[in-house]
Order: sequence, then C-alpha cells, then structure tokens
Amino acid sequence: MSEAVEKQEIAEAEAEGPRLRDAIRKVKLAEAERADVVVELREAERVRLELVLQKLAGVIAELPADEEQFELAILPGQTPRLWVDVTGFVVMGRDKRTYRFLKDTRYGRVVLAESTDAGEIAERITDYVASRIVARERALAADDLVPAAPEAASPAPAAAVAAETVEPRRKRPSTARVVVAFVTGIVIGGLAAAVYFGSLPIR
Repeated sequence: MSEAVEKQEIAEAEAEGPRLRDAIRKVKLAEAERADVVVELREAERVRLELVLQKLAGVIAELPADEEQFELAILPGQTPRLWVDVTGFVVMGRDKRTYRFLKDTRYGRVVLAESTDAGEIAERITDYVASRIVARERALAADDLVPAAPEAASPAPAAAVAAETVEPRRKRPSTARVVVAFVTGIVIGGLAAAVYFGSLPIR
C-alpha cells in the first residue's frame, strides 16, 4: 500500500468520525460561555445590591460615631452579599430579581424581609438598624443601674491563720535544768534532814 493511499484513508476516517481535538475545543468554548454567564450574573446581583446601599446612604451618615456593630457594605465572595451586621445580610433570590433580607440565629437562618423593591428592603434594613441601636442603649442603661459589687476582703495569709489557730507548743525543759533541779533537791533535803536530826535531844 502506497503512502498516498494511506493518507487518503486517514483523511476519509477523519472526515467520517468525530475528532477528539474538536470535542475538547467545543467543551472549552461551552465552559467559557458558562463562566461569562456566571460573571455577568454576579455583576448583575452586585449592581442590584448597590442600589439598596445607595438608598441607605442617609442612614449610614446618621449612624453614631461609636456605633461599630454595623457593616452596611457589599463584601466580595462567590455570592454577593450586602452585610448589615455580623448576622444580617441581603442576597438576591434565585430569580435574581428578589431581594432577601436574612439573619443567622442560633435556631437557624430566618427571613426578615423579601421583596423585589429595593426601597422596601432599605426601609426594613433601617427599622432593623434602629431596633439594634435601641436595644444596645437599653443594655448600657441597665448596666449603669446595677450597683457595683463590694470588694471582698482580702483573705488573711495562711501562715497568719495557722499561727492564730494552732496553740503554741510547750517548751520541754532541757536536760541540764533537770539535773540541776535534781541536785538542788538532794542538797536541800540533806540540809533539812541534818537540821531536823540535830535538833533532837540526845538520850
């Protein structure tokens, strides 16, 4: 079989059957299109959340300077979110048109508000911020009303307590003192006996 015939057969086979290289190219193009769609959806969600954030500009400007519990910012992530505080945030629904104001609690995630109107969601966020500020002020006021606990008297040192409770040990007399007392007793006893017997009449 000549080389020309082999090339012709290979060309015919390639023309008739699918080629792996073409399939790979097709898959890559599909993935790129899906990625573009995902990026576009995320960008669209971010734009909608920025619309709510713009409506909250007045609320942000009126927040007290010492109020640090609120974020009120769109943070980057796989799913764009407008964070109100550490537990409350706004995301877009599956239809990419509905705003969902959610809050994480110890019992799970709850829905605080849901609407397609950015203005309505901004109002609900404003009410939420106001309630949190009032709750914080009440907590601080309650702390001021609680009287300070009296300082506990410092406990006496353990050594002092032991000295007060334990009776002092009686000192034992030394051996020298015992011997001196014994000899003194003998001498005094002898002198007393001599005086006594010397005073008796001689028969």
